[in-house]
Amino acid sequence: MNAPHELSGARAAGKAALEANKLHKRLLRLTGQAIGDFNMIEPGDKVMVCLSGGKDSHGLLDLLLTLRERAPIEFDIVAVNLDQKQPGFPAQVLPAYLTERGVPFHIETRDTYSTVTRVIEPGKTMCSLCSRLRRGILYRVATELGATKIALGHHRDDILGTFFLNMFYGGRLKAMPPKLVSDNGKHVVIRPLAYVKEVDLARYAQAKAFPIIPCSLCGSQENLKRKEVKRMLLEWERLYPGRVENTFNALARVTPSHLMDAGLFDFKGLEATGVADVQGDIAFDDAECAEPVARAAKSAAVQFFRFE
Repeated sequence: MNAPHELSGARAAGKAALEANKLHKRLLRLTGQAIGDFNMIEPGDKVMVCLSGGKDSHGLLDLLLTLRERAPIEFDIVAVNLDQKQPGFPAQVLPAYLTERGVPFHIETRDTYSTVTRVIEPGKTMCSLCSRLRRGILYRVATELGATKIALGHHRDDILGTFFLNMFYGGRLKAMPPKLVSDNGKHVVIRPLAYVKEVDLARYAQAKAFPIIPCSLCGSQENLKRKEVKRMLLEWERLYPGRVENTFNALARVTPSHLMDAGLFDFKGLEATGVADVQGDIAFDDAECAEPVARAAKSAAVQFFRFE
């Protein structure tokens, strides 16, 4: 007969497994929905998954591998890691993990760490230069590997954080798009985790026991503006549940006629027509502000990705 503590432990393990399975299904659904909504992956694509070793890129690779197995279209995946020669970087971790999982991969070694630390003064933010160097290298690798899509692990909170960074410090309404053409015009960059919350990716990484590699270059910079915005969003979520979600949804529900960008809307040519406009000034009505934000309908393309 099992002892009480053994039964309790078995129940706890069973509950944890159930929760992990529910999380896995939810992340697959959200990732598949984003892929379908923005037509991120097409038949015959070769998707280059940029794997840094952090929780987000690990989650991205794992979810895409599952979706590839279940999708009625065929596409290839290759994982690419950029070894930037940061001190103490465990170069053997990712090759061993990817080999064990049977994932084709490429490790690109470039000493961008020395360049960044030489050019940027101590205490200054390194992210901008590091990002530009990394982006250029990854574009070149994508060309060499024949990749048709470059997949990045940015999630919902990254997109929203970028929006507020650009607004607060750059004076622009601009975020990270789920899909874009690269700076050199030669590649399509996709962010399949666009609808996924960071907290869920952290839980998923823990449940899957991914071999996480922390970034000692940017992760050690505690005064980054992005971290300030992240703290703001966390406080909002604590005090006003739903505000962050509504703000994110607003990025897909833009009304150019009620902003001030003359490049998006012809304010100079605007004239009264005598015909009622159902949009009109309703944006200022209290009822509009109080109305719950409608959930985006699943597009037909999402049917390519079934994961029930």
